[in-house]
Amino acid sequence: MTKDLLVRGFSDDVHSNLSKKADQMGVSINSIVKDAVDQWLTKTNPVPHVHDLLIYADEKSMNSFLKSLDRMANNEQWFKSFAAPPKHHSEKILSKLEWFNGTVRPYSPYGDGGSKYCGQVMEKIVRESKKKPLCCVDFVITDIANNSFGQAMELEKIYDESRLPGLMFCPYKSTDLMNSDITDLVELFMMHDRIFVVKNDDIYKLHITKESIHKIFLN
Repeated sequence: MTKDLLVRGFSDDVHSNLSKKADQMGVSINSIVKDAVDQWLTKTNPVPHVHDLLIYADEKSMNSFLKSLDRMANNEQWFKSFAAPPKHHSEKILSKLEWFNGTVRPYSPYGDGGSKYCGQVMEKIVRESKKKPLCCVDFVITDIANNSFGQAMELEKIYDESRLPGLMFCPYKSTDLMNSDITDLVELFMMHDRIFVVKNDDIYKLHITKESIHKIFLN
C-alpha cells in the first residue's frame, strides 16, 4: 500500500530545474524524489559487514544449523549463497533450499592459486547477488583448513581486510581446530566478530578476550 508525501520548501528555481531534469530523463518528478528518499534511507541504515566463525561437531549438527539459518534469512533482504567442495553434504541441503551455489569449476582452492580461486568464488556470488547483502556460508575454507590450516589462515586474513556487505560464516570442524597450533587458533578467533559452536540442535556463543594475570584472582 502506497502513501502520499507532501514536500514543502522547494523554491521556484529548484522546481523548474527538477522539472527540466525529469523531462530530459523521461521520468516523473515523483520518481526522482522517491529515488532520493530510497538512497537516503539506505545510507542511514548501513549494511553490516560481519565475519563469523562456526565450529561444528559433525555433519548432522551443521545441517541443523543450515536449516535454522535458512528460516531466519527467508526474506528478500538477504542473498542466500554458499560455496563447497564437490559432493559436500551441504550442497544437497542448500540446493534444495534454493541457495545460490557460488562454487567455481574446476574446483582448485589449494596451493599458490588458492587466493585467486577464492576471489573468483566471491566475485561470482557478488555478481549474482545484484547488490543484496549476503548471507553466505563458505565450506571451501573448511576444505582448505582440512588440508592446510596455514593456508586457511592466510585466506581468512585476506577476507577480513576486505569484507563484503552482509553475513559471512566460516565453518570449521572441531577436530581440525583441535589439531592446530594454539597461536593460530587464537588469531583465528580474534579476526572474527563472533564465534559460535554448533552441536546437534544447539548453538553456543563463545566470548574470547585477552586478559591480564590479575583478573584470574578477581571474582
